[in-house]
Amino acid sequence: MTETPLELKDIQDAAERIKGQVERTPMRLSRTLSQITGAEVWVKFENFQFTAAFKERGALNRLLGLTEEEKKRGVIAMSAGNHAQGVAYHGQRLGIPVTIVMPNNTPFVKVQHTRNYGARVILEGDTLVEASDHANEVCEREGLTFIHPFDDKLVMAGQGTIALEMMEQAPKPFDMLVVPVGGGGLISGIATAAKALQPDIKITAVEARQYPSLLSELRNEPHVIGGATIAEGIAVKAVGRRNFEVCQRLVDDVVLVEEDAMERAITLYATVEKTIAEGAGAAGLAALLSYPSKFAGKRVGLVLCGGNIDTRLLASVLTRSLVREKRLANIRIIGDDRPGLLARVSTVIGDCGANIIEVAHNRLALDVPAKGAEFDILIETRDAQHTQEVVEALSASGYPPRKLNVD
Repeated sequence: MTETPLELKDIQDAAERIKGQVERTPMRLSRTLSQITGAEVWVKFENFQFTAAFKERGALNRLLGLTEEEKKRGVIAMSAGNHAQGVAYHGQRLGIPVTIVMPNNTPFVKVQHTRNYGARVILEGDTLVEASDHANEVCEREGLTFIHPFDDKLVMAGQGTIALEMMEQAPKPFDMLVVPVGGGGLISGIATAAKALQPDIKITAVEARQYPSLLSELRNEPHVIGGATIAEGIAVKAVGRRNFEVCQRLVDDVVLVEEDAMERAITLYATVEKTIAEGAGAAGLAALLSYPSKFAGKRVGLVLCGGNIDTRLLASVLTRSLVREKRLANIRIIGDDRPGLLARVSTVIGDCGANIIEVAHNRLALDVPAKGAEFDILIETRDAQHTQEVVEALSASGYPPRKLNVD
């Protein structure tokens, strides 16, 4: 029997089915992000879900669609992140046994969170493909039901409930919705609901530059993908079959974003909206930052689809943003190796209102005189202009920086 296409009624039914079991997340106008991007930016905060990601919606809708026999036997999913936690959490709530297969290199915190939701976690394979193959083997051997992260009609319908909420929450119709794309479950559901309710709305898909799976498929080009990305949630080698069929009909544009744009978007969410976004969750904002002319003057809905970012990675992103904004600078001073030199240099820096973060003292560099000393000093300033003021003050005091990592 041929499966019917995903329709608005499927999404409306999903909304009724999952009502009260997932968060109806807030959507807010960001005046500051609007000023920065030139668009009227409305953010849907899906990182407010209990598992901090939108995946709960589709996972729950799929679990509620199981027969009683299927619920009793249990389900299995393959995921290294948000889908795993969504299936595990709602499976535990509903009393459904859950098995999750994860690659061996999955961060421990994600493994532990999934186990904390009561799931049996199997670590197998060095890649998602190997983990998926093993999940299918276990599924067949144990008679479980496979819960696909995106290529599933009920999953797509569950994700589409986000669009229903956004359209209800918006005081005026959107000009466009900007949606991150990995396998395509989220954008399939959102595009179906949004276009049914407002046919003239534009849907823009966003992919990480290293993983242009949807764009390649739409252009019928070879998939040249791979590499490290901060947006691991959308680092998918191929969109799902059902998802592609929807995207082919309903997606108006696909844009690719670079790593630095996603880092900047994560930083802006943290500093402007005071909220946490993972790389994939920030991809929509990264698109507005990267292609301002596409969105200028438009009323744009963004889906901040997840906030599960490793704390060390978040710290690195925020620190790198300080370097990018020239608020952290590494200066090198060479002077006579005599008592008080560092104190005098520190006084000049302090009098300028800058803060010394760390100092590295090097007497063994061969390009430094035998009676000299070299200091690498990491300073924190207000901005690039402030950094330049510190450099000029040091030069005027007889300690010109030999090297500066900002231009």
